[in-house]
Amino acid sequence: MTPPPLDPAALQVLIARLSGVADEMSAVLRRAAFSPNIKERADCSSAVFTASGELLAQAENIPVHLGSMPASVAAVMDAVAADTTGGSDRPQAGDHWIVNDPFAGGTHLNDITVVTPCVVAGAVAGWVANRAHHADVGGAAPGSLPADATEVFAEGLRLPAVRLTPEIRSVVLANSRTPTERAGDLDAQVGANVRGVARLAEVLEQLGGGQLGGGQLASGAAQRLDEVLDYGERRMRAALTALPDGTWQAVDRLDSAGGGPDQRHGVAIVVSVTVAGDAITFDFTGSDPQTTGNVNAPESVTLSSVVFALRSAVDPSLPSNGGCLRAVTVVAPAGSVVAAQAPAAVGAGNVEVSQRVADVCLLALAHVAPQTVGAASQGTMNNLLLGGTDSGGQAWVYYETVGGGQGGRPGSAGMSGIHTAMTNTRNTPIEALERAFPMRVLRQRLRRGSGGAGWSAGGEGIERDLQVLVDATVSLITERRVSQPWGLAGGEPASGGRELAVARRRREPSRAAARQVHDPAQVG
Repeated sequence: MTPPPLDPAALQVLIARLSGVADEMSAVLRRAAFSPNIKERADCSSAVFTASGELLAQAENIPVHLGSMPASVAAVMDAVAADTTGGSDRPQAGDHWIVNDPFAGGTHLNDITVVTPCVVAGAVAGWVANRAHHADVGGAAPGSLPADATEVFAEGLRLPAVRLTPEIRSVVLANSRTPTERAGDLDAQVGANVRGVARLAEVLEQLGGGQLGGGQLASGAAQRLDEVLDYGERRMRAALTALPDGTWQAVDRLDSAGGGPDQRHGVAIVVSVTVAGDAITFDFTGSDPQTTGNVNAPESVTLSSVVFALRSAVDPSLPSNGGCLRAVTVVAPAGSVVAAQAPAAVGAGNVEVSQRVADVCLLALAHVAPQTVGAASQGTMNNLLLGGTDSGGQAWVYYETVGGGQGGRPGSAGMSGIHTAMTNTRNTPIEALERAFPMRVLRQRLRRGSGGAGWSAGGEGIERDLQVLVDATVSLITERRVSQPWGLAGGEPASGGRELAVARRRREPSRAAARQVHDPAQVG
């Protein structure tokens, strides 16, 4: 007998429970991680999926991770299907898969995704997955985002969807400048999924009335999960129906294709947004071809940016599940800068192209929903990477994205000094940064007057002065240095960013000065 549909309150409780599974996974991951990048900055994301790989719920983590994570689960499911020639090879409880290949479910090589099946009574009842940015996975420069990369091979270790065995784990560690940190972060990812599988199994068992035996989900549990997805679809289609029908175009540009002399030219991203009843299409035909630099985005990254922009424009309270995507079509021509093909370098695609895709989609949507879309935010993640050997001979790698200003919003000013659009990380606390790395933070403050004037002014950026105490390799992956974040409704554009390197000769203080500094009688 088919159970009656859930009432609205019960449906919201179920959605909250599934989201809670993902939230708890992210909490476990951050608590157990070794690197400041994950533990402090929260550069990680978690999500829960159906047995068929459709997104059920996600934590409130990193938009560029979450929108592309279904592709990682699909890649793992394809790998499992290709390898399952007998019953003994089928997914078992405790199995884990790993993937970071940008052209097979990943984003860029630093983002390692661990996918784990929720196996109940011998059958896969669902999947959990988490993605974390590892500060170094090899490549030509510390941090694995070499600014001058022209092929993905220069960016580090590339893993298709494979079972996470001790041998694969050893390969990952052997290809990193910081293997101990990688080991700790990988183990934290596995631990997070172990917790997620246990929690998801509890939810499914209760949905099925305790009847999960026989290798199949009880029909009641399967129906409840379908209700969650159908609810997401209904909400999205209702939001789209409220928009006017039509087609709107927008163009925005990346400052350059890469760091090389022949790459310092703009790269156009073009989108046509068509609303037709309860469906919407984002067509990127006309965008420039993929470049010889690292400013290339895999299609999964572009999809993430589209989903972020659309949710921001129509209704941020929409549920985060695969049902919402049933009304959305994305056309991204293969071989373009928004759907790069191997062996293109993609390091900046995840962190910079994603920001510009979000910008151009929001610019088009500003014509459709002017009452909800604000002006452009900083439009870059301001990626800073340093690495070298400390005074004790220990290798270290530091990675951080620096926040900036949010664009002015309809009826209110933009927020200052935050991460915007496709990133949702935190700043590394100064105390944690100086404890973990041979660096000092000399100054951090808001950049006054940088947000762009208007009735609703844009938020201000961040000024940050870092002192590096040892020789190091520095890499910068940034944008909005040539172009400026655009204003809307007559508002002025914001200031572009900049970076300065100041070389100072190290000087030892005189003995008299040293005595004066350390003399307790002189303190106070």
